[in-house]
Amino acid sequence: MLLDFNDLEINNLHAETYFEKKVIFFLEQWFSDPKTVKVQTSGSTGVPKIIEVEKEKMLNSAKMTCNFLDLKEGDTALICLPIEYISGKMMVVRAITRKLKLIISDPSLKPLENLNENIDFCAMTPLQVENSLDKIHFIKNLIIGGAAVSESLKKKIAQTLLPSNSLTQIYETYGMSETLSHIALKKTYPTQDEYFNVFDGIEISTDERNCLRISAPQLNSEILQTNDLVEIREGNQFKFLGRIDNVINSGGAKIFPEQLEALVKKEIPNEVIFLGIKDESLGQKLILIIEGFESENLKSQISNLKFEKSFHKPKEIIFVDKIPRTPNGKVSRIELKKLISI
Repeated sequence: MLLDFNDLEINNLHAETYFEKKVIFFLEQWFSDPKTVKVQTSGSTGVPKIIEVEKEKMLNSAKMTCNFLDLKEGDTALICLPIEYISGKMMVVRAITRKLKLIISDPSLKPLENLNENIDFCAMTPLQVENSLDKIHFIKNLIIGGAAVSESLKKKIAQTLLPSNSLTQIYETYGMSETLSHIALKKTYPTQDEYFNVFDGIEISTDERNCLRISAPQLNSEILQTNDLVEIREGNQFKFLGRIDNVINSGGAKIFPEQLEALVKKEIPNEVIFLGIKDESLGQKLILIIEGFESENLKSQISNLKFEKSFHKPKEIIFVDKIPRTPNGKVSRIELKKLISI
């Protein structure tokens, strides 16, 4: 289904799939009288919940993204993210705001399977990108959210796009339901930036823990305090170091698992997660979870890695068939801890 928001008659829309019906239902909600809509949070860092969001603030967020990417009326976008979450809803709102043409593709691991034309804008999860590498050259502006873009995926993207001389621009997003999708983007291709660039109208700072604090009055009337450890540069750029609630305290040393995961993913293709589990002598023992079949070769590669500190090397490596994820593709560390403790 293609929706042209320059000339849209909701009453004339006929859905063929369940996802198309859900998109149309959201449009009916959007153009109804209430000034708010309900949004499901992902539950990746806590208990999933339903929040009420002002439509006006969603429009403000949509304008920020459209302005940053220089999207114009009549450009084509593709939605392939669940409409229950802010990520999917905001794709529709951006199309409404900038009068885009919106292609509706059922959320799946291969959402671009039937795409054979150039489009201007798309948002995907890392898993979707991983399974759509043969088609991403069709996208002019691709934003990737829901989870960090791994080093191995960055390599695959470059290997795919460089030979094709593609003009594709790819960004990693930073945001959450409370910021109505992202408030900052970081270029991943054709260059790789270390720092996120914050949108105009948003101010950032840190608390005494060096965790990010966000002031975005156009998106949320409250100052948002995160548990994300960051390094701020020039007032409007920041580097994500890791979540403070993921920090592992092993033998008195603080370990940031996200940084170790980035290092390991440069060398092996599997999904990997570092966790701290209770240990009598260390307080927390550093372990590495690898998704996939047990492999002596992978164990050897990990053993030969040059970690910055000796205590960064995992005390134990555990293989699992599948790392638990939330419905929108984020790794659920909470469920993973439960899984390995069974």
